[in-house]
Parts: sequence; C-alpha cells; structure tokens
Amino acid sequence: MSTMRTKHAPSFKAKVALEAYKEEKTSSELAGLYQVHPGLIRNWKTLLVKGAPGLFNGKGHSDKDQEKLIEELYRQIGQLKVELDWLKKKSGLTP
Repeated sequence: MSTMRTKHAPSFKAKVALEAYKEEKTSSELAGLYQVHPGLIRNWKTLLVKGAPGLFNGKGHSDKDQEKLIEELYRQIGQLKVELDWLKKKSGLTP
C-alpha cells in the first residue's frame, strides 16, 4: 500500500508547532488530533524555537525590498537576453 506524502501549509506547521511548544498536550495527542507523525511535530517545534530569534533581529526583508529585488533581477534578465540575441546575430548562429 503506497501513500502520498502530504505537503502541509506553513500556517498549519506553525499552528501545530505552537501547540507543541505550549506543552499542554503530548506529541502523541497532537499527532492524533492533527493527523501527522509525532516526529514531524518535534521537527516543526525545533524549527520554531531555532527560528524565533531571527524574527526580532530587524534584518528581515520587507515587501518593498522584495519588490525592488525582483525588479532588479528582471532588469538583469532582460539585459542578458538582449546581449545574447546580439551575440547570436553577430556570430551568425541565428538564421
């Protein structure tokens, strides 16, 4: 019997990890409640604890920074495409 791997949403993982961090229920109880393996819950809890300090360091990317980065990358892609087309034309690779 083969089973498909389930890809859980980040919000679901965060919810389960927070529940595990509260330690109001055991991993087994949470596993039964959310229908996930207890090992996954422990992994998500560990990621939560390790990643929490990074949320408050102030070095996170804002939406505007992300948009600027995307714009710059698209500009670079366009420039490289133009250069490649020009080189192909000059070298005679295009008909």
